[in-house]
Amino acid sequence: MQSLETLTREARDLADGRWTTPAEAEVARQMQICNGCRYCEGFCAVFPAMTRRLEFARADVHQLANLCHNCGACYHACQYAPPHEFAINVPQAMARVRVQTYADHAWPPALGRLYRRNGLTLALALVAALATFLALAAASRGGLWGVSGDGSSFYDVFPHNLLVSLFAPVFGCVALALGMGALRFWRGVTPATSGAPLSAPAAAEAAHDVLRLKYLDGGHGDGCHNDDDAYTLSRRRAHHLTFYGFMLCFAATSVATLMHYLLGQAAPYDLPSLPKLLGGAGGLSLMAGTAGLWRLNRRRHPALGDAAQKPMDLGFIALLFLTAASGMALWACRGLPAQTLVLCLHLGAVMALFLTLPYGKFAHAVYRTAALLRHAVEKRQPNPVGLGDE
Repeated sequence: MQSLETLTREARDLADGRWTTPAEAEVARQMQICNGCRYCEGFCAVFPAMTRRLEFARADVHQLANLCHNCGACYHACQYAPPHEFAINVPQAMARVRVQTYADHAWPPALGRLYRRNGLTLALALVAALATFLALAAASRGGLWGVSGDGSSFYDVFPHNLLVSLFAPVFGCVALALGMGALRFWRGVTPATSGAPLSAPAAAEAAHDVLRLKYLDGGHGDGCHNDDDAYTLSRRRAHHLTFYGFMLCFAATSVATLMHYLLGQAAPYDLPSLPKLLGGAGGLSLMAGTAGLWRLNRRRHPALGDAAQKPMDLGFIALLFLTAASGMALWACRGLPAQTLVLCLHLGAVMALFLTLPYGKFAHAVYRTAALLRHAVEKRQPNPVGLGDE
């Protein structure tokens, strides 16, 4: 059997200098070994995509890293995992490259380094700073404790046009940054994934895989491994609660915007209005999902991820939870003396979440969706090396 040093040298020779970081070279090394074993071929999209390649250049590595869902099934099944001299740990190697792809394809490019600084402390400090600024602004307009007008409208504290002028530009910049980042990634990996154009069947399959979180089932339907090595679907369920909770809250805001501008029905809205139903269900779902993700992230085996990314992960989870929890608290405090303070906290959390979305863990949803789209296109093309496929 070849030694680890020989395999490493051969993998680097094959790529002929087409990597820019040691993390990329390590993924290529591990994929060379995995391509000769293929025990994990049915676990997730990574391994069928791997079998279509004999070499792993930078674009291939970036595509495979974003196909990985970090479920850990391959690590637990691998006969070459540490302490074996091959030291195969695909989830950890992929995680290190994945965060690099976020930085490499970030837009504007100069802001890519923010991925390494966007942690829990920064997230909480940003919320505190923005909430304090809003609280000072509210105090200058008549006080923080008590209610203004009839107490039923938050616009008595901050006028509607002021809130729009604050949040609309931020939302637009966020959408542009995420869209440009996804486009840069798409262009980067397209030549390495057959180069074929997107088709309706491929888009439908990718949407199905994204919305169901197909590849968090461990390849067998029983889920990921937890800290005691048992299978569990808790990670998949927590992700579902978080994702659909976020989408319900976004839908509530969108419906309220349409009601305001198209129907002339200004907030506040009461039950059983659609914004209230969507927002309430979304807020509770988002709180439950993020609480589950926080617990799982803190207990996750250190071998199944990149410890350097934990602050970024926890920062994003904390922002989502604070946004949902403060929104639900604002619902409960409407018309009460604490309303203005809670409103400032909620708006601060929302603004902090928006500002960090393009340069935090939220990006993984965008890049992974793009990677799954390219995978769905690629698998419909003839296998260029005549190896196995799904």
